[in-house]
Amino acid sequence: MKELLVITSFPQDFTNFDKDFGGQYHLTLVDDPSLGYQKFSERGYDIGLIDVEMLPLKNLEHLTREETLKHLRELRPEVPILLLNHSKTDEEWPTLISQLNGAYLSAPFTMSEVKVLCDRLLNEQLRSAEIKYLRDQFWDPDSLPLVSSQNPKMVQIFENLKSVAPTRSTVLILGETGVGKSAFARLIHEHSNRKNKPFIHVHCGAITETLLESELFGHEKGSFTGAIKRKLGKFELANGGTIFLDEVSTLTKSAQVKLLQVLQNNCFQRVGGETEVKVDIRVIAATNDDLEGLANEGEFRKDLFYRLNVFPVHIPPLRDRPEDVERIIAELIQQMNPIHGKSVRGVQQDVLAALKSYPWPGNVRELENLVERAFIIEKSDKLCAESFPTDLVADQTPAALLPLNIKLPLAEARLQMIEDFERQYLKELLVQTQGKINQAAELAGIGVRQLNKLMNKYKLDKKDFKDSQNSLSH
Repeated sequence: MKELLVITSFPQDFTNFDKDFGGQYHLTLVDDPSLGYQKFSERGYDIGLIDVEMLPLKNLEHLTREETLKHLRELRPEVPILLLNHSKTDEEWPTLISQLNGAYLSAPFTMSEVKVLCDRLLNEQLRSAEIKYLRDQFWDPDSLPLVSSQNPKMVQIFENLKSVAPTRSTVLILGETGVGKSAFARLIHEHSNRKNKPFIHVHCGAITETLLESELFGHEKGSFTGAIKRKLGKFELANGGTIFLDEVSTLTKSAQVKLLQVLQNNCFQRVGGETEVKVDIRVIAATNDDLEGLANEGEFRKDLFYRLNVFPVHIPPLRDRPEDVERIIAELIQQMNPIHGKSVRGVQQDVLAALKSYPWPGNVRELENLVERAFIIEKSDKLCAESFPTDLVADQTPAALLPLNIKLPLAEARLQMIEDFERQYLKELLVQTQGKINQAAELAGIGVRQLNKLMNKYKLDKKDFKDSQNSLSH
């Protein structure tokens, strides 16, 4: 039996729906927009039937009808929505709901027509689930959080990776700093026939120019001052497996020549050696530079660029795939809960909206750091605006930072706002000073005694902030 949530101003129209269709559907009828939003949020119904006259739902009055539908889709992407319009004015609903993979029905309509559309939506949902199931069979269970993007560009990228991963082809991963290029390189390796062999990650830009060739290709005893014995390089250590050359654009010209030799002939010579070393190795390279532009300018070997560019993968920045923000946060929270002994269940919806609209100049890495920072200082079971930097959420969620309760008398509302501000200010201050009371008091322009009094008032413990910066540096 399928569960249908019906949010409507005309509940009497659905009185006999269950009975008329042989018990195929069980209806939950709601004629209150606030309760309807609560039920849609908290429970996974098979279909949501929503009367357009109920939009925007209560709790979402700050959103337009269009924004409300998009919010519901993000909240429960697995629940198809059937919009019911009891008036004869279609407006923009048919186009909008089709973009959200739902259906639309305008007056006059019968319950039989409603049933037909419900059947169709469920069949489409089943087909989509089957396709997802087949897709997921390729990926290792531990990789599913990474590959479960809803962004069309990312979905296509993962489809392409499914094709190239089992091969030995060279892959060039392109993208801004912090988009997660190393995670994609490891994903490719772990879904290749080399997954049980070494995966060697080399950050080319972190090795000094004088040591680069020795680190990559090894050296013979006595080849230079300090070479007291033979050393195997990263390419030999990766034999049979995969070597990931991060920031490959920083390779020296001589190292580029040797890398080209490996790609062409599967062999190289150690520094100071004359014997060719044969290797069976797959190369994955990555850069945030315009490698083709550097090649055209003579800053990078063109023949090497062509060898590396066999299968290019362009990872879009996080600002171009806001659909991934909620997924990444959920995965981070799941990872952090057992580590920190907490039971955080998610992030407040208004804060999530702010995070989705933030441009993320530092991409996924910046998001990871900010979520970990918020996680460390959060006391409730949901990450709220107070746990994030003020400038990150201030423009998007002023109400979350300074909640105004107009049901209270002015004096009480003012006091509540002051307390909310003080709590948020103290959290920011203690994060910045890593829980150092003297330093925090000096920055705040108050005495240590007064600071301790405020911390006791808001139940803040300096121990919770002691490592809040260090934990983000990894």
